[in-house]
Amino acid sequence: MKPIGPLMVEHRLTDRMLGLIRQEIPTLRKGAAGVDIGFAGKVVDFFRTYVDLCHHGKEEDILFKTLAGKEMSSEHKRIMDELIEEHRTARDVINNLGKAKDPHSGGNKSSEILTRYEEIVAIYPPHIDKEDKHFFFPCLQYLSREEQDRMLAEMMDFDAKLFHVTYTALIESLEKKRF
Repeated sequence: MKPIGPLMVEHRLTDRMLGLIRQEIPTLRKGAAGVDIGFAGKVVDFFRTYVDLCHHGKEEDILFKTLAGKEMSSEHKRIMDELIEEHRTARDVINNLGKAKDPHSGGNKSSEILTRYEEIVAIYPPHIDKEDKHFFFPCLQYLSREEQDRMLAEMMDFDAKLFHVTYTALIESLEKKRF
């Protein structure tokens, strides 16, 4: 398996979440029903944990970091820079969604959450398309078979440690609040 394989599989799960968000948008536009804060919380958790920590983490800390040491074409370097900036933008949108769903934030929750959902479904499909069709495969040319194998092993190790690190940090933060 190529190191881009797990990343593309993660894109398919992200596509499924985008489909769920798209299903929520018409209801929020009509204003007929209250916003489902529980669903919004799950969206925030999915994008913070699965997409940003897990998926973007592997892209930025393994793939992009390795490629940064290569002599890439100006086009591929430009695309990689764009992808990194898109990750930052997406983090901001998800953080804003997290604030919007907070019961203490005030304001029109339905309107704020609708705006964030629309931003998410506007940002991610072209981002995923850019990675899948214009960046991942062409960038394999810069990597030897040994580098690809090493990166794939790093990605598997990254995944194996991720949830332990994430939930250890969660418990530590909760303990600080309580003790």
